[in-house]
Amino acid sequence: MRFDHRAVPIVLAAVVVDVIGFGIVMPVLPGLIVQLGAPNLPAATRIAGWMLAAFAVAQFFAGPVLGNLGDRFGRRAVLIVAMVAYAIDYALMAWAPTLAWLFLGRIVAGVAGASFGPAGAVIADVTPPERRAASFGLLGAAFGIGFIVGPAIGGLVSGWGSRAPFAVAAGLAACNALAMMLFLPETLKPENRRAFRWRDAHVIGAFKPLFAAGNAGTLLVAWFLWQVAGVVYPTVWSFWATIRFQWSAREIGFSLAWVGLLQLLVQVFLTARTVQRLGERATAVIGLTCGAATLIAYAFVTQGWQVYAFFLVGAFGALAWPAMQGLLTRLVDATRQGALQGGLGSMNSIAAIVGPLLASQSLAWGAARGVDGLAFAIAGALMAAAAVIVALLVPVLRDAGDQGADG
Repeated sequence: MRFDHRAVPIVLAAVVVDVIGFGIVMPVLPGLIVQLGAPNLPAATRIAGWMLAAFAVAQFFAGPVLGNLGDRFGRRAVLIVAMVAYAIDYALMAWAPTLAWLFLGRIVAGVAGASFGPAGAVIADVTPPERRAASFGLLGAAFGIGFIVGPAIGGLVSGWGSRAPFAVAAGLAACNALAMMLFLPETLKPENRRAFRWRDAHVIGAFKPLFAAGNAGTLLVAWFLWQVAGVVYPTVWSFWATIRFQWSAREIGFSLAWVGLLQLLVQVFLTARTVQRLGERATAVIGLTCGAATLIAYAFVTQGWQVYAFFLVGAFGALAWPAMQGLLTRLVDATRQGALQGGLGSMNSIAAIVGPLLASQSLAWGAARGVDGLAFAIAGALMAAAAVIVALLVPVLRDAGDQGADG
């Protein structure tokens, strides 16, 4: 595979390792929370929910700060510091003697996790505008690989104890930091650097260049609706599948691995071709529409095999993220790509707070009333609204990459 710059495969590899490190601890987290003081598994689940909220809040505030620091000091330094923080965080969680220390570790992870913004800025720095959507598709594929491989490794090493996956994750993060020190070049040109200002390093400041650039504000609304809708999968999938189909944990895990594989195939093999032929806006509409249709279908399916059939449609939802990313990066200038990615990170963090609350409460309310598909119906409606916004309100951007149906 040919890359526009040698920094791209290094960043992609770093993202894979990061996400593996995140996923590797998922199988043992409930047991560890019980071990550290939760009276039972339901109580551990509630505690884990608060940990997710703490993670998202930390990422919300850190996103624009790291993005603007990347615009001032360069992407390389910010990414390396974040990886070192990750290594320290996982080591802390491997040692944590109390739940309070575990919460602290999740907060540190939220701050370091905001480095996805500078990673996206690297892609924007070195990739021509017409090929950015395809490159962001590879970034999404890197996430997909990590989320498939991470939990599998975590399940294997959990046999060594509930702390073992955290130690392995710390080692992976440390190796990641070392690899970037040795091989990652700086991608931000000196002439594109700008002074760091605290008034820009917050959510409103981070979004200023977007709202000042044409109709970017409407695309941000669509982005947020899409993010809130998508959180329904990690939040309620296992609970919904158990309620509706009485699936075992193995069946649930297999279903998640299968959909992750399909999305990975779409991101790697179809994103670039679809954007080249149809343009970014049309590609985003296709992805959002397929995602919305699948979510709504889940609300009404009655057999497990039907879920797998709709996976074949829902996988095309993976087109939405790189296409919308590509559109957004073209609505701001080269000096503010880091601010853009940081702002998007903060918006994603808001969705990571709102989405799980909406999904879990709607599933619980609906299941008690015989409509256990309510969470998916609401998510599908939100994603459909995002598709309508992109189709009707986002402008067509003309250059070599916008051909075909966008016209």
